[in-house]
Amino acid sequence: MTANKPWRMSVDGEEFEVSQPDGKPGTYHFTWLTGPDPRYGFGFSSHPPAQVGMEHLEEAIREFLSQVDPDTGHIE
Repeated sequence: MTANKPWRMSVDGEEFEVSQPDGKPGTYHFTWLTGPDPRYGFGFSSHPPAQVGMEHLEEAIREFLSQVDPDTGHIE
């Protein structure tokens, strides 16, 4: 994973594009590529602000997916 260059992650059969904004260590943007809305996703920031490992990012994705309503494909 490289800051400022998006990368893909696959978690539990779902695909996400992950990116980090300039100058914001520990801040991540996730776009749910296999979800019903190609612009839908979520943000995550670590505390304290620092790079986190892939396991932590996978956990954030699983937490997001656990909140998604299977009927709408969105968090209600």
